[in-house]
Amino acid sequence: MTVKRALFLSGKFGAGHDTLAEACAAALLPYGVESRIVDCMPMLGGGPSAVGNFVFRSLLSMTSVYDGFHFSQLRGNGSLGRFMDRAAVKVMLPKLIEEVDRYAPDLVVSVFATGASAAVHLKDERPDLATVVFMTDSFAHGMWVHEGTDLFLVTSELAAASVRRYHPEARVSVVEAPVRPEFYAAPSRADARASLDVPNDAPCVLLMSGAWGVGPLDDVARALATEGWWVLAVSGTNESLGARLAAVSRDYPTVISFGYTDQVPALMAASDVVITSSGDTCRETRVIGRRMVLLDVVPGHGRENLMHELELGDAAVCLPTPASVVGNVRRFLDDRGWKPARTTTGWGHDFVDELEAAGIALRRD
Repeated sequence: MTVKRALFLSGKFGAGHDTLAEACAAALLPYGVESRIVDCMPMLGGGPSAVGNFVFRSLLSMTSVYDGFHFSQLRGNGSLGRFMDRAAVKVMLPKLIEEVDRYAPDLVVSVFATGASAAVHLKDERPDLATVVFMTDSFAHGMWVHEGTDLFLVTSELAAASVRRYHPEARVSVVEAPVRPEFYAAPSRADARASLDVPNDAPCVLLMSGAWGVGPLDDVARALATEGWWVLAVSGTNESLGARLAAVSRDYPTVISFGYTDQVPALMAASDVVITSSGDTCRETRVIGRRMVLLDVVPGHGRENLMHELELGDAAVCLPTPASVVGNVRRFLDDRGWKPARTTTGWGHDFVDELEAAGIALRRD
C-alpha cells in the first residue's frame, strides 16, 4: 500500500504540536501525500477540552504540583494517569472513527500524546491503517507509548530509551528534529534588521516563551532595555502579556512588541541571542544559528527538555528573573569568539526514509 493521505493528530496546548505536524506534512508533500491536521481536544467534547486546557494552564503556575503529577502519574505510569488515558480514548475514539471515515487516510501520525492511544485502538476497527507516533520531547511518558503502534519517531537516543522503558520491543527510530521550511529560508541578519529598523551594530535579543507567553517577560524586557539592548518581545496568544509588553515598548523605544506572529524566522535572524522556554523554538533557533538563554518556566516535560537542550550546547539556563536573564545574555554577548552557523539544508529526508523502512510506502517518481 502506498500512502496517499496522512492524518495528523495534534493538540492545541500551545503551538508546538501543530508546528511539528506542519513540518511533517511539508516533508510528505513532494511525495504526493495529502495531509490533514486535526485537533484532538474538540474530540474530547467541549467540557473536558475546556477543563483540560484550564487545568494545564493553571498547573504551569503551580510548578511543584505539575512536577508531582508529571513524574508520578504520567512518567511514573500511575493509576490516575492510566485512568485519564482510558477515559480520553473512550470519548475520543468514536469521533476519530468518524474523521477517518470522512477523510480515508492511509497513515495516522500522532504528534500529541492523547492521540497516540486512540490511534492504536483505531487499528482494531481499521487494521490496514499505518500508525506512527512522533514525539519531540526528550523523555516519553506512559500516554505516548502503546503496543500496536507501527513506528515511534523520536529525536534523540535518550527519547528512544524512554519509549522502550514502557515497550521494550517497540520499533523506534531517531530522526533529525523537525523544523518548518520557513526557518531554513530565513533572511540574513542584515535584511532582517533592516525590515525591523534595528541598527546593524546594536546588541539585539529575541524574547519569547511559547505560544502562551509563560513567565514575567515584561519585567525581563524592561531589564534588557535598561542595559541598552534592543528587544524583540513576543507575547504569543497571551493578551494580558501583550498589553504589558506594549506598555514597556512605550517607555523604551528599543523594545518592539509582537503578539502571535509568523515573523519568528526573521525575528530570530535579527537577534544575537534568543531567550525562550524549552520546546520547538529551540530547534528553530538552532537552524537559524543563534545561542539560547532558556527560561526555566515549564515544569514536568519542560524541565526534561531543558536539560537535553543544555546537553546539546549553545544554551544557558536561567531563573525566570530579570537579573538571571540579563547576566546570562551578557555572558553570551561578551563572547566575541563564537560564530553563528546557520543550517541551510531542509528537514525531512530521514523522516521519509524511516517511514519507508517500516513498510509505510510513499510514491517516488
